[in-house]
Amino acid sequence: MTPGSNLPLNAARVTVDVAAPVRLDVSALLLTADGKVRSDADFIFFNQPSGPGVTYRSGGGAAPDSVTVDTSAVPQGIERIVVTASPDAAGQTFQGIEPTATVRNADGGTVIASFTPPQLATETALVVVEIYQRGGAWKVRAVGQGYANGLAGIATDFGVSVDEEPAPAAAPPAPAMPPAPPAGHQPSPWLTAGVGTPAPVTPAPAPAPPAAPPATGKINLDKGRVSLQKNQTVSLVKGGRPLLSQVKMGLGWEPAFRGRDIDLDASVIAYGPQRNHIDSCYFGKLSILNGAIKHSGDNLTGEGAGDDEVIVVDLGRLPADATGLVFTVNSFSGQKFTEVAKAYCRLIDAASGEELVRFDLTGAEPQTGVMMAKLIRQFSGEWEMTAMGEFVKSRTVRGMVKPAAQAL
Repeated sequence: MTPGSNLPLNAARVTVDVAAPVRLDVSALLLTADGKVRSDADFIFFNQPSGPGVTYRSGGGAAPDSVTVDTSAVPQGIERIVVTASPDAAGQTFQGIEPTATVRNADGGTVIASFTPPQLATETALVVVEIYQRGGAWKVRAVGQGYANGLAGIATDFGVSVDEEPAPAAAPPAPAMPPAPPAGHQPSPWLTAGVGTPAPVTPAPAPAPPAAPPATGKINLDKGRVSLQKNQTVSLVKGGRPLLSQVKMGLGWEPAFRGRDIDLDASVIAYGPQRNHIDSCYFGKLSILNGAIKHSGDNLTGEGAGDDEVIVVDLGRLPADATGLVFTVNSFSGQKFTEVAKAYCRLIDAASGEELVRFDLTGAEPQTGVMMAKLIRQFSGEWEMTAMGEFVKSRTVRGMVKPAAQAL
């Protein structure tokens, strides 16, 4: 499977194994239509291994940890179960140890699907896959959404209570110990998750004030304009709400050598959940997807201040099967990007004119095409923008379709 793709489940009971070259902590959350747990009892992990319709099994270090979902026993009102993973070693990232989720028929063992999230780096926790209900049928979707601050970021996002350091009461009686985690697991001091007593930690000498819930590890628009470096990502969320209005992607450039014109063409390529090409919007096709994406037209010189070409995207009007957009720039005349200066792209709120995100291309290669940025619709509904700056040998948008699909 590829990120965002989905498959129907042909079994009522399925098991998701999550394997990696290192020991992982695997867990699951039962979510309602608003994307939240009903209570901490809906968080299934090694200290709370069973819930309604969902069970956790430790591999003991010799086999992958797994989550089994009995869709016939999932309570009414639960629309999806997300399966998460994080390295067991504190602070370890997923860079170079990409996990693979294998979805099997829990009774027969037949493999239904497998998924390895691509291009991981600083993530310390992942939502790997989700089992969800749509139109009365159960499906599995490949997700691969990363968090930079471990399972605490995931738990906070989905409404689980998180305590950084529970303050002990004065002269408490000896507490009953919770069930010991499987061998190799280190208890997490921040997880209460309905087990009655937090996992044991060394008592603090004095009560500490409650810590603020940790951030999700994703950059968003709450602090205003975001300036991205290559490969950085921003979540198009402001004030807790996804940006689903009309935005403009402005692309600009200047000739590197005075007195020369530079004729470049900006385009956007739309893809479906399996990286399938839906359509391309460029100077020869100024409107696609029933007008949800529109192009401003061709700029033949690159001279003058401001955006050279603008692509307007109505995020709220995009069809559900348009899950990825890649913004590209090509030199149809064959001029190389070593002859281009100050190339950039910027995302603008179409209603207010406010610049939301900017990416300045700082390097150049002697190629005729570049993928500037991509917008990816997340499984939770919001969009994320990632700066790319990847050069391609292609003079037209047609030649960008395959490499852009591979970069999603």
